[in-house]
Amino acid sequence: QVQLVESGGGLVQAGGSLRLSCAVSGRTFRTLAMGWFRQAAGKEREFAAAINWSGGNTYYAGSVKGRFTISRDNAKNTVYLQMNSLKPEDTAVYFCAAASTLGYNYDVPERYGYWGQGTQVTVSS
Repeated sequence: QVQLVESGGGLVQAGGSLRLSCAVSGRTFRTLAMGWFRQAAGKEREFAAAINWSGGNTYYAGSVKGRFTISRDNAKNTVYLQMNSLKPEDTAVYFCAAASTLGYNYDVPERYGYWGQGTQVTVSS
């Protein structure tokens, strides 16, 4: 079983930055592809970013591209989401997720078999 624990959420003003972390245990981290999703109140969960096992390939939703950066440290079993130039519309619960591989549908939640509990990000205007 794989356990994922997110941290780093909080309240920030528009234009500010936050870095989310997701610590992974229970399976060799470097074999996993990782993703970040978010879910705003009353909305469906949506894709934000994904990274393959080596970190050599990254993918972003259009709404966050150029502002968010996903990265991983396989020595620390942790994946990160650096969020810059935050906007009020980025307010959501952010979830990290793990998959055995990344395929063409890396932006689909059903691709991922393991999920964290989520961390709240609130961006004030």
